[in-house]
Amino acid sequence: MAQYFDVFNGDADGICALHQLRLAQPLDATLISGVKRDIALLARVRAAAGDEITVLDIAMSKNRTALVALLEAGAHVRYFDHHIPGDIPRHPHLDAHIDTDANVCTSLLVNRYLGGSQLVWAVVAAFGDNMAGAARAAAAALNLSEAQLDELRSLGECINYNGYGDALADLFYAPVALYRIVHGYADPFELIHAEPAYRVLRDGYAEDMARAQALAPIQERSSGAVYLLPDAAWSRRVSGVFGNRLATDHPERAHAVLTHKPGGGYVVSVRSPQATRTGADVLCSGFATGGGRRAAAGINHLPEAELDEFVRRFYKLFGNN
Repeated sequence: MAQYFDVFNGDADGICALHQLRLAQPLDATLISGVKRDIALLARVRAAAGDEITVLDIAMSKNRTALVALLEAGAHVRYFDHHIPGDIPRHPHLDAHIDTDANVCTSLLVNRYLGGSQLVWAVVAAFGDNMAGAARAAAAALNLSEAQLDELRSLGECINYNGYGDALADLFYAPVALYRIVHGYADPFELIHAEPAYRVLRDGYAEDMARAQALAPIQERSSGAVYLLPDAAWSRRVSGVFGNRLATDHPERAHAVLTHKPGGGYVVSVRSPQATRTGADVLCSGFATGGGRRAAAGINHLPEAELDEFVRRFYKLFGNN
């Protein structure tokens, strides 16, 4: 008997992409996820010939070896993602839906695949992935009020916020557990008004964001700003969404948010200027553990000795003024 696996990023895009699929195509599958930056997830799958794997919002470039091994073992893989994929394997068992456009997230790809049947959840994900313009454009067909759009934005931001952390212990909910909570609601507005977990995330988001916004940048120019957050669970939780907020509040400049890691070094989140939405992937890919999208990228471990070099490259790419 075939086994089924759903492998997804632990952020809003990954969770909402899977939620859309399983609302439209119900299936009891083994769920595999992790903190947002834990993207080498296909190596955890133990599949054989005839098994079916759905992959959502994890970079193919970071999973290619495991992907090829699964395909060669006879598994069938359906892959949705918007990150730079690297070399996409050519294999009859691979159904790849990859689009790296800066205004497309994985949930919007799934929405396209499903013909719009679960559009409202793609809107939630796009807001969570800091794509407000794409979210509003997609939501036009739903005829929602401004208050309803604000509610969807908050939900997306809160689900996304929960995915950031150095380890699962930093999060309010493990991503698999949060997906199961979300999947209990076909209507996001019912979740917003009835689900206690949403209130936990909303309150945590507000508290952590207030702490981050009280900090001054370590470097600030008209072209960009660099922030350094302390070694604390709240810092690790808020790092990505703080970068999103900075990008929204100052769309003309780039931002980097560095967070001290418990064992030394930094986790880095980079946001390109909203006006261009390009460059973040180029900067981060120049470091050993970096990668991501043109508008938003990161470095999983930046050694302390490379901090000055990172700042130098940041301002060289985004402008020294």
